[in-house]
Amino acid sequence: MKDVLNYKGFIGSVHFSADDMVFFGKVEGINDLVTFEGETVKELDAFHYVVDEHIKDL
Repeated sequence: MKDVLNYKGFIGSVHFSADDMVFFGKVEGINDLVTFEGETVKELDAFHYVVDEHIKDL
């Protein structure tokens, strides 16, 4: 799989919606629904934020 992000041992899937012109994804392999999105590739740093927040909640 190549459309993924890795951070602190977590994997995030990444997709692009041409209709909405937005990148979106979710953290894979966990028992929670943790999602992120951004209008640019740079904004996909939101993945790091949601992973950090998820870790805080553990």
